[in-house]
Amino acid sequence: MALPHEKLATSLEILHKLQEAGRRVFRSAELSRVHRERLIAGGFLQPIVRGWVVASDPAADPGDTTPWFSSFWEFCAAYCAERFGDDWHLSADQSLMLHAGNTTVPRQILVYSSRGSNNVLELPFQTTLIDTRETARPPETDIATADGLRVFRVEAGLIRSGERFFQQHPIDARTVLCGPLRPSELLGRLLDGGHSAIAGRLVGALRRVGIHKLADDIVSVMTGAGYRVVENDPFEGMAVPLGLRTPALAAAARRVTELWVASAEVAADCFPSAPGRPNDIDAYLRSVEERFVEDAYHSLSIEGYRVTPALIERVRLGDWNPNANREDRHCRNALAARGYWEAFQLVRASIAEILQGAEAADVVERDHLAWYRALFQPSVELGLIAPGSLAGYRRHPVYIKGSRHVPMRADSVDDAMAAMFASMKVDRRPGVQAVLGHWLLGYIHPFPDGNGRTARFAMNALLAAGGYPWTVVRIDERERYLAALDVASLTGNVREFASLLGDLLVGPPRRAGDAA
Repeated sequence: MALPHEKLATSLEILHKLQEAGRRVFRSAELSRVHRERLIAGGFLQPIVRGWVVASDPAADPGDTTPWFSSFWEFCAAYCAERFGDDWHLSADQSLMLHAGNTTVPRQILVYSSRGSNNVLELPFQTTLIDTRETARPPETDIATADGLRVFRVEAGLIRSGERFFQQHPIDARTVLCGPLRPSELLGRLLDGGHSAIAGRLVGALRRVGIHKLADDIVSVMTGAGYRVVENDPFEGMAVPLGLRTPALAAAARRVTELWVASAEVAADCFPSAPGRPNDIDAYLRSVEERFVEDAYHSLSIEGYRVTPALIERVRLGDWNPNANREDRHCRNALAARGYWEAFQLVRASIAEILQGAEAADVVERDHLAWYRALFQPSVELGLIAPGSLAGYRRHPVYIKGSRHVPMRADSVDDAMAAMFASMKVDRRPGVQAVLGHWLLGYIHPFPDGNGRTARFAMNALLAAGGYPWTVVRIDERERYLAALDVASLTGNVREFASLLGDLLVGPPRRAGDAA
């Protein structure tokens, strides 16, 4: 008779085969009841709703939202395809948000289908899916498919969205307006529907973001067809900063640029004025050494858990223990401390160069990958991490524990990071660079791990350019710190985060043994 660990290994093999295509969400019927219940009991699967399960981490804390939030969009696509076939689509507003690179998990998702029943499906962690019956199915030419999600094309979404979208999601609206719009598609839809009021709103919005030619074309074409266009600015009452109006930029780059220009003045208002680069560079560097803390802050990123053949074999041999022993914990902590120290030495060298007159943004852009590699080189040397993980930016999805914010797709990271550094080089205020550089590096999450540590290194290197002291995020501020980052990533409002960093900057002196 097979032993319990041998039975679990057999179930894990089946789950591994299902995951080979990169999936995390499965219909319950794809596994037998025995395997499904065994995997749920072992923590490798979690139920979503009746008939659906999601892969999870058996070592995760009870109530951890990460497996669900990391799989939310995959579930929506799979569930809707199973129930409605190709007769469904997301709302115009949600479509535009996704086109703008906003993958935040919403509290409520609206799905439209002629086969809908106006049913509210209660999902984990206070999220819901509402399928709304629609009487007129939009033409297939209005719909595009991305990652299994059926969304309105940008031009169709702009016609169908209302003024409230521009007011409630201004960054998303500006990102899609400044993207590669197809003027003929937009004008054709306006003319075919006789949408003079919508034309007036789009003209007003385009003028506010500096795209005057398309605005003029809309007025000219609609007027020539006999329609009266009254320009209406949906951004009225809002400060709309002008960022990089380059349609050739990828959506991720446009979004990061919009986030920077929309947040820069808020960050400046909340952060103390820069004291100026110090005259005594050696004294400043000594103060940096004194503030070094070995307890590096643990990474904020949590990857979606995947079953591997190696894990299956360990389970089969009875050599799997979800609670690592004390020696293993000590080894990991020692490696983290060593990597942190080695990275810290590189950051100190970067700061020395900045204090001698180098542009901080240039130095951080050049050196941040070296800091990241130093953090994890000891683990690579012992074979705990594959060498390829140090090649550069991540090549797979990552997720932030407990947050509805979903970091950018792996294929968008290069564009997003380039846009962040480009924005940083335009706005050279050290305090603004430090606040937004820290936040946006975490927002993009470019690395498989170590994003928080790298972001704080970048923050302190940028602070040095203004003569600010090395600043440590203390353990007793951890909850406020993570909450402020989450608010910034979910809403685009950095006021709370900038205020927190300002408070830490002018707070009580740090003790050498305090943790970061």
